[in-house]
Amino acid sequence: MTKPCIICVAITGSVPTKADNPAVPITVSEQVESTHEAFEAGASIAHCHVRNDDGTTTSDPEKFARLQEGLHKHCPGMIIQFSTGGRSGAGGERGGMLPLAPDMASLTVGSNNFPTRVYENSPDLVDWLAGEMRTYNIKPEIEAFDLSHIHQAVAMNRDGRIPGRLYVQFVMGVKNAMPADRDVFDYYLRTVNRLAPDAEWCAAGVGRHQIELNEWCVAAGGHARTGLEDNVRLDRDRLAPSNAALVRKVVELCATHERPVATWQEARAILEVPQSAESAA
Repeated sequence: MTKPCIICVAITGSVPTKADNPAVPITVSEQVESTHEAFEAGASIAHCHVRNDDGTTTSDPEKFARLQEGLHKHCPGMIIQFSTGGRSGAGGERGGMLPLAPDMASLTVGSNNFPTRVYENSPDLVDWLAGEMRTYNIKPEIEAFDLSHIHQAVAMNRDGRIPGRLYVQFVMGVKNAMPADRDVFDYYLRTVNRLAPDAEWCAAGVGRHQIELNEWCVAAGGHARTGLEDNVRLDRDRLAPSNAALVRKVVELCATHERPVATWQEARAILEVPQSAESAA
C-alpha cells in the first residue's frame, strides 16, 4: 500500500497525570518539548489540550496561544489541532481558543456517555463550534464516539456546516461508549466509505486498545492516533517513556504493512490543510 499514513500524537489530554506516568507533559514548555520529539519521530499532527501548572484542566486561550507559538517555532509545518472537548470547559469556553486559528480542531457532533458522566454536545453548541471553525478557516476533525456521529457529520458536510473533505476519527475503548470491537470498526469504515467516499479517516484506541487500533488503521489504509492522552503504557509491563516512543510504535507498524509515514507536507495535502504563514515562519 503506497498511501502515506498520517500519525497524530495526542500529547496531553485532560485526564492523565504525572502520577500515572511522569512523562505526561503538563506545562506549555513540557508540551512543546514532547511534541518536538514526537514530530521528529514521525507525527505530523499534534492534538492539543492545555493544563494549569498544577495539572488541572483548562481551556485558557492564553495557554493555547503560547503552546501554538512554541509549536510553530519548534515543529515548523506540523499540523496543530486544538481540542474543543468537554472535559476542560463548558459551553462557549470550549471554543474560546478558536480565534487563534489553529490548522484543525476536534469536533464531536453528538452526545454520548463517558465513564462517570454524559459527554454533552447539544445541537446548538455543535453548530456554534462548527461556525467558529468556518469563520477562522479551521478544518474540523470529527470525533465519532457513536455511529450516529458519522451520519450527523455527513449531514453537516452536505449542507455546508462542515465544508470540504471530511476527516472522521473513530474513538473506541472509552468506558460506557463504543468498545474497541473489530466488527464495529469495520462497519464504521464501511459507513464512511458508503456515505462519504472521499473522506479521510483514522481511529483512536483508549488504553490497552491503542496499539490494536493503530494496527487496524494502518492495515486498512487509514491514519492513526497515538500519544499519552489515550494511553500511558508502552506495553503491559512498561510505562511509555515519551510521546515519541508511542509514535515510533506506529512507525514500526507502517513498516510492517509496507506503508510510508506521511510527512507534514503530505499530511496537509491529504487533509487539504494549507500551511499558515505563522507555521511557515
